[in-house]
Amino acid sequence: MLNKLMTDMRKAMKAKEKKRVQAIRNIVSLVKSKQINSGKILSDKEIILIIQSHAKKLKDSIEQYEKGNREDLARDEKVELNHTESYLPKQLNESELRLIVTELINSMGAKSLKDMKDIMPKLMQQISGKGDGKMASNIVREILSR
Repeated sequence: MLNKLMTDMRKAMKAKEKKRVQAIRNIVSLVKSKQINSGKILSDKEIILIIQSHAKKLKDSIEQYEKGNREDLARDEKVELNHTESYLPKQLNESELRLIVTELINSMGAKSLKDMKDIMPKLMQQISGKGDGKMASNIVREILSR
């Protein structure tokens, strides 16, 4: 994954795609920093988790900039977010996520919100890298509170 990022960064540099280069540089910087701190080479799965975390931070920044009427900054963050998300696996949409949640709840025999603490760890393990945890939590809460 890191090799792909480096190759893509070189291609973007040759094509003079400044915003794409910056987005990839940010990701590479985060990955290399984590590798140095952990003292090991990261797996693709670990790199994807870093990219997901970065994408989440970008989304939060966009939200804050929009609240502060700073559309110029929000627009820049959206461009970086698009480049960042291109390195993530295809995300589950709400209906796919709802199906997975329903199946898990039924298989575990969960009946109330008290069961949420047992469901969420298994669900997050199942959708790791492919699904939005916040959306999943909301769906679980919605289904269990019926």
